[in-house]
Amino acid sequence: MISAARRDDIIGALRRGTVPSSGLDALAVGIESFAPTLYEELATVSSGRGGFKAVRGEYGTGKTFFGRWLQERARTRGFASSEVQINETETPLHRLETIYRRLIERLGTVDSSIGAFRGVIDGWFFALEQDVLADNSFDSSDATALLERTATLMETKLTAISKTAPAFSAVLRTYRRALADGDNQLAEGLISWLAGQPNVAASVKRAAGIKGELDHFGAVNFLIGLLTILRDSGFPGLVLVLDEVETLQRMRADTRERGLNALRQLIDEIDAGRFPGLYLVITGTPAFYDGAQGVQRLAPLAQRLHVDFGTDRKFDNPRAVQIRLAPFDQGSLLAVGKRVRDIYAQTQPNEARLRSVVDDSYIEVLARSVAGGLGGKVGVAPRLFLKKLVADVLDRVDLHESFDPRLHYSLTLNENEMTANERAAAGATSVDDIEL
Repeated sequence: MISAARRDDIIGALRRGTVPSSGLDALAVGIESFAPTLYEELATVSSGRGGFKAVRGEYGTGKTFFGRWLQERARTRGFASSEVQINETETPLHRLETIYRRLIERLGTVDSSIGAFRGVIDGWFFALEQDVLADNSFDSSDATALLERTATLMETKLTAISKTAPAFSAVLRTYRRALADGDNQLAEGLISWLAGQPNVAASVKRAAGIKGELDHFGAVNFLIGLLTILRDSGFPGLVLVLDEVETLQRMRADTRERGLNALRQLIDEIDAGRFPGLYLVITGTPAFYDGAQGVQRLAPLAQRLHVDFGTDRKFDNPRAVQIRLAPFDQGSLLAVGKRVRDIYAQTQPNEARLRSVVDDSYIEVLARSVAGGLGGKVGVAPRLFLKKLVADVLDRVDLHESFDPRLHYSLTLNENEMTANERAAAGATSVDDIEL
C-alpha cells in the first residue's frame, strides 16, 4: 500500500507519458537484482570514497527509470541525489558549470525530493552551531561570539577548498552574516551565486568580494565544497545521475570530443579520491558505448568502460563498471501493467469495478496490441502502453460506469504522441525490422 500522494504522482506522470519522480519501487520490474550490489557500493561511498557506474540499455529498457529509482533508494539511505539530462545547448558535458547548476537545481534529500540546496546549507550552519554550543565553556547567549566561532569552524572545515576555491567560503561567510543581519535579499543573491546561477547582481558580488560568474574549474571546486557540506551535515554522500549521455553522439565533433574527455577526467578524479562521497552514474545506449561516434572515439575512456557482454545475460556481473538493462518482454510488460492497475485501483470508490473490468487478461490484450502497433518491438512499448492503460482505459472505467474497454475502446497510435524511437518502431515494414 502506498500513500495517496505517491499514488497521484505515479498515475499523473504515467498519464502524461513520463517517468514518475517518486514511488518507483512500486513499479520496478527486472532491476531488483541490481539492488544488493548498488547498496554495497553506496556503503563504500559513505565511508568517504567515490564511486562510478555506467548503465547501458536500448530505448525502452528504462534507463531514466533506473536512475530515478536508484536516487530514491539512495535518499532513503540518507544520501542526497540529483539528476542532470545531458544535451548540447543547456548542459553539454564538457561545461561543468552548467552541470553543477542543474545539479543544484535538482538536488534532493529524503525530506525534499528537489530544490534542497538552501536547506542543506542552512542545516550545515545549524550543525556547526551545535558543535560550537557543545563546548560548555562557551556563553550561548552571546550571539556575536556564536557567529564568529561558527565562522571560524566553517573556515576550518573548508580549509582545503579555500586553497583552490576561496570564493566558496567567502560567499558562505557573507551569507551567514546576511542571515544574522536579517538581509534576506542579500542572502538570496548569495545562494543563487553559490548555486551557479548567472546574472547575480553586482552589489551581491561586491558584498562577498567576488567577481564574475562560475566557470568550469570553479564548478569542480564548488562540487567538492558541496560534498564537504553534505558530509559534515550527516549525509553519507551524493548520488549524481547524468542521463542521456548518448546525446554526445549527435553533437558537433569538437563538442563531442570535449564531452568524452570531460567524462574520462571525472572518472579518473573519482578514482583519485578527489570527490569523496560522490557516486556518479551515467546512462547511455549500446551505440554510445560501442559505436564509432561514442565512447570508442576516446581510447582511454573506452578502456575504462569496457565490459565483456558476450556471455548469457543471466551471468552478468553487477559489480562491473558497466551494467546492462534487460529489454522489456511480454511478461515484464504484463507485470508492470498489473502493478499500475493495482496502484490506480487501491482504496478508490470504484476499486472492485476497476479490477474486474481491467483484469489481467485485458491488460495482456492491451500490451500485445500496443507492441503490435510498434512493429512488434516490445522493448519500445512500455511508455505508450502505460499511458494508454491509464489515460484511455483506467480513467474511463473509473469515470463512466458503463464503459467496457473490450466493447468501447479501440487502440489508436498517433504519430503526434510518439517519440522518434516509437515512430521508427511503428514504421517497421518487414520481419527483419521486428525485435521480439
